[in-house]
Amino acid sequence: MTTATTLSDRAPQADPFRSRLLDGLAASIAERGYRDTTVADIVRHAHTSKRTFYARFDTKEECFVELLRVNNDALIARVRAAVDPDADWQRQIRQAVGAYVDHIAARPAITLSWIRELPGLGAQALPLHRWAIDRLTDMLVDLTGNPGFRRAGRAPLTRPLAVVLLGGLRELTALFFEDGSDVRGLLEPAVTASTALLGG
Repeated sequence: MTTATTLSDRAPQADPFRSRLLDGLAASIAERGYRDTTVADIVRHAHTSKRTFYARFDTKEECFVELLRVNNDALIARVRAAVDPDADWQRQIRQAVGAYVDHIAARPAITLSWIRELPGLGAQALPLHRWAIDRLTDMLVDLTGNPGFRRAGRAPLTRPLAVVLLGGLRELTALFFEDGSDVRGLLEPAVTASTALLGG
């Protein structure tokens, strides 16, 4: 499996088979998409058995939700690690957006599945969606309240504006992937929009 689809290093579970199954699902999503992926595909990529799969997950959907949770944890950790809280606020924006772009560029299939296919799970997806948005919103509010922003007299981002920013970025991300555009083209428009929103 390539680095782009391996998430087991971020998984909190001590169970190596659970981590292998998450990586197996990630590999299958990259290969054939989530909808066409079967449990047989997951265990083939994970080099394990269906019995092992069903000992850890009741359904493919449950495995998918866990994969996206781990992926979002990894995204948040990457952005936080990239931002220097003492740097100029505009530089911090570029650091944060750059980390986001690097993360999604390494996981295009998982990212697009998160944006487009997770909602198709209906009620099962709602807790994960709310959890992810809440965690990402918390991160943005926290980062914009750090020393670099305070020194410039910038107020922390409010939660409603953080949701607006996240929603726009997610949709733009999906459009880039669906159009086959280089996702690194997201960097400048995302930096510009974030700077405008935070500089107001």
